[in-house]
Amino acid sequence: MPNPKVQSLMSADESGAELVTFAQQTAGTLVTQNLTRSQIRTIFTEVRQIEATWGKPGTVRRLSMLKPKLAYQAARSNSVNHLRDVLSDAIDEVIKAPADKQKERFDRFVELFEAILAYHRAKGGRN
Repeated sequence: MPNPKVQSLMSADESGAELVTFAQQTAGTLVTQNLTRSQIRTIFTEVRQIEATWGKPGTVRRLSMLKPKLAYQAARSNSVNHLRDVLSDAIDEVIKAPADKQKERFDRFVELFEAILAYHRAKGGRN
């Protein structure tokens, strides 16, 4: 079941305040679950590559294909489960948006991921 908080962050959080709070909480959970920065970075690198090609044919499909990669990472390590859940819900919000809103939602997805990564580091997430 989709996380209603993620749905709100992706579509209605104009100020970004909810996103910041949610990212802080998510990062705290990831630190307690011993998720490493390298595990996050593996996924984040792919997101940056998608961002660089946004607007080209196949980009939304490539974003969709990030979900199986997240599932694979979570199957390898339980510490990825929470991140997988959050990012998968955010990806769904990007994909189901009308075409004229997908870029805006993708940008929010990237902001969310960047904030989670930053707070993970700030909270002492291990390498």
